[in-house]
Amino acid sequence: MAAPVRTKPATFADLVALGDDARAEIIHGALIEKAAPTPAHSDAQGLLAQVLVRRFRRGPGGRWPGGWWIMTEVDTEYEAHELFVHDLAGWRRDRVPERPSERPIRLRPDWACEILSPSNAKRDLVDKMHILHAAKVPHYWIIHPEDKVSTVYRWGETGYVVALTASSGETVRAEPFGEVELRVGVLFGDEDDDE
Repeated sequence: MAAPVRTKPATFADLVALGDDARAEIIHGALIEKAAPTPAHSDAQGLLAQVLVRRFRRGPGGRWPGGWWIMTEVDTEYEAHELFVHDLAGWRRDRVPERPSERPIRLRPDWACEILSPSNAKRDLVDKMHILHAAKVPHYWIIHPEDKVSTVYRWGETGYVVALTASSGETVRAEPFGEVELRVGVLFGDEDDDE
């Protein structure tokens, strides 16, 4: 995608003008192309979505704890010039009773997750992390498919705090989904997800 030279910060209208097929975000006012996922990235995203949706995207009173809207790659706007397409994001139903349906979603998520790749590491670990912290997103996960590591960050007054780091082969209770155990290897296709 060849973006025109800009003299003012990009907004959602500029993103829409690129067309429905464009994979882009707005970071610090710049339109940034979002790279196509690698097979490892795609697997980690899909497997995590399956695990979380099966356990948490349902109303209260089910077999598993409910009460989350879990979505993949939806436009989420934090400020007029900060719009991310998180690999996964979630909103607690007790705070957001109706599934967010607008584009872009302007409600702060309660959890966001990025699948790390070499082309997006700085954006996910620095640029987005600063914006998410300023927006007070309570939890931010980074999944690193090449190293088979998952890092869970918790919002803190002065910055995100590492709440958990785990690798394939470990079983954890990862906030904000600590009600159930998660076998980290499932995210990388190393283990089956047995409920």
